[in-house]
Amino acid sequence: MGLTTEPTSRETRRPLNRWPFSFAASRLNPWRGLSGLPREVWLLFATNLINRAGMMVLPFLVLYCTRELGFTPGQAGFALALYGASAIVAGPISGRLSDRIGALPIMRTSLLLSGTVLLLFPFARSRLAVYAMTILWAACAELFRPASLAAITHVVSPAERRSAHALNRLAINLGMSIGPALGGFLATVSFRAMFVVDSATTILAGLVLSATSWRATKGGDDETEAAVRGGEAKTLLHDRRLMVFLTASILCGMVFYQHESALPIYLVQFLNQSPAFYGTLFTINTLLIVALEVPLNRATAHWPNTWPLFIGCMLFAIGFGALALVSSATGVLVTVVIWTFGEMMLFPAMAAHLGDIAPENRRGAYMGAYSMSLAVALTIGPWLGTQLLAALGPTGVWASMFGLGALAAALMVYGGSHRPHSRVAVAAGS
Repeated sequence: MGLTTEPTSRETRRPLNRWPFSFAASRLNPWRGLSGLPREVWLLFATNLINRAGMMVLPFLVLYCTRELGFTPGQAGFALALYGASAIVAGPISGRLSDRIGALPIMRTSLLLSGTVLLLFPFARSRLAVYAMTILWAACAELFRPASLAAITHVVSPAERRSAHALNRLAINLGMSIGPALGGFLATVSFRAMFVVDSATTILAGLVLSATSWRATKGGDDETEAAVRGGEAKTLLHDRRLMVFLTASILCGMVFYQHESALPIYLVQFLNQSPAFYGTLFTINTLLIVALEVPLNRATAHWPNTWPLFIGCMLFAIGFGALALVSSATGVLVTVVIWTFGEMMLFPAMAAHLGDIAPENRRGAYMGAYSMSLAVALTIGPWLGTQLLAALGPTGVWASMFGLGALAAALMVYGGSHRPHSRVAVAAGS
């Protein structure tokens, strides 16, 4: 039989204008396989990307208060503390409202109102006025996170939760790689311009959510709601697994937030590194998250949540605790890589774990409690780290962080081991 040059049927059916190589399906694409996630997850990705790409006022709030308004460092720091305290209160409120009226109205309202407050913020010039505007701004802005976490939990299956939350964090980190850098440029030109840009992107993100449809995210039916009002459902305080989890999240959060407090002081004052080196560590952290967090969580999606919760906390403990043993720039870089992997595993797993243990009609409340725990960690952790560094020195503070991280890991295992078997079976069979 002679050779033929006629095309095969497969070659005939292939479109002539199609590239032979597709990056979307290639192993070089770290986000391949995410196309199956619901459109609501991608809509939230776009919303977070727009919002965080313009987030610049909060990182520069202390600088604005001291340079533009003439506040003392202590007065400016108090404004930032007020923001954190307001976030502690806003989280549970957002969660409860999400359960009652749905997550989408809360997210829309949060973005539109906080954007409006930011636009008016520069008109506050006195100390009391700035403090009042900070509280109002935080109360509006911090309604968003618990509602968004609850919304994701409602629209994805248990098997997809870690991937969906990792994608959500990807949007946040991509945006934060733009916002503060742009804010630093605008701050040298005009602080007012910084407020205007932040306000515009926040309102734009709110309009994106307002102009699109969204699957209903209100948990529970009328009968279930009546049961909750009648007191038949357990309160948050009576859920032992939740209380253990929140305690662990506060502890590991206190360790994690040392990268904003004790770590820069340690690098500059004790290791004689430059502030530029500290900034480079943030860049490396962000690049690792953007490239690896989504594929890492997809690869471990079949794991029980207890595993990444334990590993994430232990990587925090080892990463920050190892700073007591290293003094070179290379050693510090290795520790950052270690706790960055902990960050990539822990935070998506924490949100997914809450989705597993929360009753359907209380998911917003559970996410609100989780957001409150992180706000508590942000309020306590930086202060505690700097105090320990001053009182005990580097070895004392980093050894303490190792202990807190290890304790958090143990609590995560203890709390995770009490998960009902039925939920595990559902997740495994998805």
